Amino acid sequence: MAAHDPINGKLVAMTGGSGFFGRHVAQALLERGARLRIASRHPQKAFSLKPLAQLGQIEFMPCDVRDPASAAAAVRGADAVVNLVAAFEGDLMKLICGGARNVAEAARDVGAATMVHVSAIGADAESTAAYARAKALSEEEVLAAFPGATILRPSILFAEDNGFVQMLADLISALPVLPVFARQAKLQLLFVDDAADAVAAALADPRKHGGKTYEIAGPEAIGMMDLHQRIAAAQGRERHFIAMPDALSALFAALPGTPMNGDQWCLLKQGNVPSGAYPGLDKLGVQPRPLGLFLDRWMVRYRKHGRFSDRTRGAV
Repeated sequence: MAAHDPINGKLVAMTGGSGFFGRHVAQALLERGARLRIASRHPQKAFSLKPLAQLGQIEFMPCDVRDPASAAAAVRGADAVVNLVAAFEGDLMKLICGGARNVAEAARDVGAATMVHVSAIGADAESTAAYARAKALSEEEVLAAFPGATILRPSILFAEDNGFVQMLADLISALPVLPVFARQAKLQLLFVDDAADAVAAALADPRKHGGKTYEIAGPEAIGMMDLHQRIAAAQGRERHFIAMPDALSALFAALPGTPMNGDQWCLLKQGNVPSGAYPGLDKLGVQPRPLGLFLDRWMVRYRKHGRFSDRTRGAV
């Protein structure tokens, strides 16, 4: 941590900061000397960050961004604000879009020097998916209230401790036969720590990045079937994958209690790669790392005999 780091000593309020991505962003900012306020409906989910912080470097507070007063309390006194609020269920317009507006207006009113709003690749006001519409409109609301905000649109994030790849790894390790939805879809998966570094870079230089939108994604577009096969190979498991027709996939997503809802199916089907209309990670000074750099090491625990397994023979 350099004393001259522009983030060092600054108070960064993170709304929605207790989630999977928020915890990684928090680690990146703590390493650079920022003081953090983790504000969310369930701040206790981020208590695991406490040992990583110096005395007084991090605080936690309950916050519901749908309430303007709660959003204002969350950013009071902040030098910078990061809004990470997202969900796939509930009133998405009120939570994602209305919440972003409340946070941006509060950030403006307290005189925050910079703001980063985390949106998503695929954000589209005309999309049939409510999530994509809410994300697109949230960007408009943020920029209307805080024109100097940086909008980040990340692709699907992967990590060892959570996320899309781990979900697939759990399923592949447990099931000998597995359906593959949206077989032809391409995903440009992004390592979560690279995405966190992008947030930190945007906060550190608002003169350069403020008011801009970035699509941030990994270095390689991987097809869904290929992704399943790579994970199975890294586990040393022989698996049979069945490409599901779109009609059956849509029906599955419409059923209650399944791990994929209609919005998620819609977004998966269209793929998750940058449009090319916006600058990428390189303009934020971040070099994205490929999934292959981590996959074999992360899948060791899924192998039949762990690190002592014979990778040349399929496990069951």
